Amino acid sequence: MSSLTPLSQLHFLYNKPHILPHFTSSFFLTRFHVSETITRGASVSMKGVVVVSEMIVEKPKKRYAGESKGFVEEMRFVAMKLHTKDQAKEGEKEVKEPEETTVAKWEPNFDGYLKFLIDSKLVYDTLEKIVQEPHYPSYAEFRKTGLERCASLEKDLQWFKEQGHVIPEPSSPGVAYAQYLTELSQKDPQAFICHFYNIYFAHSAGGRMIGKKVAEKILNKKELEFYKWDGDLSKLLQNVRDKLNKVAEEWSREEKNHCLEETEKSFKLSGEILRLILT
Repeated sequence: MSSLTPLSQLHFLYNKPHILPHFTSSFFLTRFHVSETITRGASVSMKGVVVVSEMIVEKPKKRYAGESKGFVEEMRFVAMKLHTKDQAKEGEKEVKEPEETTVAKWEPNFDGYLKFLIDSKLVYDTLEKIVQEPHYPSYAEFRKTGLERCASLEKDLQWFKEQGHVIPEPSSPGVAYAQYLTELSQKDPQAFICHFYNIYFAHSAGGRMIGKKVAEKILNKKELEFYKWDGDLSKLLQNVRDKLNKVAEEWSREEKNHCLEETEKSFKLSGEILRLILT
């Protein structure tokens, strides 16, 4: 560290100018390097010599869980904490609703499952329409990702119809979520991206487990198209992760935090649709 001249000693030097060292310049600067963001300064004039003391204080940068791996990892970390221990080892939420218990304990209802599929189709229809007619340019990144579910759900609903089942109109949970997504996409891109991520990625993970268990209990183990993807699912997901990380690189830290804060709302609205399976 360079030689320091505390302000408390300046009066002493001023009163005894004969002990001042010889300076080649009439101005010198001393710095106290504590950290870097807050600066405080003071100066005292001594017969043509100006002594300035500057303190630079640096606040340590806050690190967010998963930040070093990209923003998608931050979203994943927040989402996992909103699971229960039955659902994920990282889960911290207490079980309060039937759909929050482990899938192995579920007793699915056939009519309820059909409603779940219908409401899910409405939500995926809405997501696909939003990215096809983007209010914000960044949404266009998520066209034709291979994760789209509308066409698959259309085939499944047609199969149910061929089995003699009546296909009802979407119920209130699906209608409410679709309307919320439409409104959100027009005014809050960070919050919308949070829902986009959680809907598609949750279905590719826990959603597949749910589909398998429900099929075993009420569909004679028939695997629906809803749980099938063309191509390597892991590669499709990685492609979307890369796109999400790319979009988030343009966001401020405040905008990223706002996106993360929307996760709980996403879980709430998706949970209301999922709950239909058990009603």
